[in-house]
Amino acid sequence: MSTQSPTPQSRPSNTGHHSGHNHSSQGQSLDQALQQAGFYPRLVADVVNDALDGRDCLSHLVHLETHFDRAEVRRHITVLVLTEDMLVITHVDDQQLDEAGEQIVAQISTESVPVAQIRSVVLSYIYAQPQDYKPSDPVRELTVSIAWSGGQRLDMGPASCGDPQCEADHGYTGTIAQEDIVLRISAEADGLQAVQDAKVFARALRAVNTGQQTPVPHAGIPAPRPRSGVFSNRLSRGHQR
Repeated sequence: MSTQSPTPQSRPSNTGHHSGHNHSSQGQSLDQALQQAGFYPRLVADVVNDALDGRDCLSHLVHLETHFDRAEVRRHITVLVLTEDMLVITHVDDQQLDEAGEQIVAQISTESVPVAQIRSVVLSYIYAQPQDYKPSDPVRELTVSIAWSGGQRLDMGPASCGDPQCEADHGYTGTIAQEDIVLRISAEADGLQAVQDAKVFARALRAVNTGQQTPVPHAGIPAPRPRSGVFSNRLSRGHQR
């Protein structure tokens, strides 16, 4: 991965303000969200436009992951765009080909999933100090899990009987979860507005998937240029969990 990739603009922390009562609108348009992420925004916008095939954006979720690996800074952006009939997923990484960082390539994958094929939308919440919970308290962390292909994740671990002195082999225990994509949005890392935007996106996805009233399209990236072909390939990258 390149260490020369552009540094994302600072995200507002919003730690002193709770915007959780806004249940219908997102804080930014899709284009604004890509600009704020700052990870090759023009390239990402063009790729997303290409994958939308002229469809209107009903809701979106932009998530930038940053990982530090010794001297390298690795970034990955995931863009989910919901239309009336499709969920369009775009992943973008960059890779440095030389030590000087002068030769960089972007690795991009897109997938278009009919909303009718989506099997489940799971939201996992984390609240701080639940014993003091008030309706105005914000969600501190939100994980969005979406399944559509029937793929499953298996988490295994040694089973135990609860007796700390027991040395018998109790085999293994585990859980199976259906998920094709998992995104974790943290108020501490991404800001409270990002958590709220993820909740709005999940609600819009559920509404379209279950045949409820379709959300009103909002301002996003300008309409894509006419093109002669459609590019679509299966995701080839594991997701951070």
